Amino acid sequence: MIMIGLNLRSANMEDIMHLTFLGTGAGAPSLQRNVTAIALTLSKRGDTWLFDCGEATQHQFMRSALKPSKLEKIFITHLHGDHIFGLPGLLTSRSMAGLLEPLTIYGPKGIRQFVETTLSLSGSYTGYPLEIVEIEAGEVLDDGDYRVTAYPMNHVVECYGYRIEEHDKPGFLDAPRLKAEGVPRGPWYQDLKDGKKIQLDDGREINGAEYLGPGTKGKVVAIFGDTGPTEVALLLAADADVMVHETAMEAAMAEKANGRGHSTTIQAAEVAKLAGAKRMIATHFSSRYLSGDRERLLAECQSVFAATELARDFAVFEI
Repeated sequence: MIMIGLNLRSANMEDIMHLTFLGTGAGAPSLQRNVTAIALTLSKRGDTWLFDCGEATQHQFMRSALKPSKLEKIFITHLHGDHIFGLPGLLTSRSMAGLLEPLTIYGPKGIRQFVETTLSLSGSYTGYPLEIVEIEAGEVLDDGDYRVTAYPMNHVVECYGYRIEEHDKPGFLDAPRLKAEGVPRGPWYQDLKDGKKIQLDDGREINGAEYLGPGTKGKVVAIFGDTGPTEVALLLAADADVMVHETAMEAAMAEKANGRGHSTTIQAAEVAKLAGAKRMIATHFSSRYLSGDRERLLAECQSVFAATELARDFAVFEI
């Protein structure tokens, strides 16, 4: 589902994640599209994770319903300018606004040098804790709620795609049954909700796992960096609830796209189909394509994978 101008603060953040596309263009900004930046607003916490930060991302951020104070992490796929040139401005403006919340940047080797050099040469600084983590393929983080894994892409420079996996959610605690069995309410209810065992004052041992309903499988989002065809794509997107993939060019330009480390509409759709993804969102369109080309690009994708949608700047997708 696409929603334009959604007020994220009023959404049910307990159950729904949102993808906000702040830029959907490739290479250089145009009058119709800014360059790449994708914001993932997490369910439960409402924090925002930003994937890539092309030129003028902070302007796009201000025009959206996103809140800078909720920006917790930035994941960079690779070091091409249309994916990182917005970082210095976003980082320093966040500091000038007086925000003190910590921020962590993850990205390939060289991202630390880029950030530190641009801030140093411009006499800029961040008034909040800033951590920069240079990554390799493999698990990037697991904070107990979400696991993020980086997969190597087939691009002309070191590049990664990120698989974000929400941990499975336990079922609801059967409070009426506990009450019927004489288990009093108390702080131990949280342990029971976590499936742990407790011992009551009367000596009875209660196993929380026996009082939980069916669990809910966590959601999976796969966000690709720039890439030509690669077998790794099937691992990154396997059974994803949403796969976000670049479609830099139309099918007829496959040779040119692949030679530059990019994919076509058909190639991206084939990944979604073979990987068993539930939905595909296409983005990162070459500046050669105008608004009138959107239906044609969408039709190419949907000829292979029907559950395809095209992103556009400021579009918000529910997950």
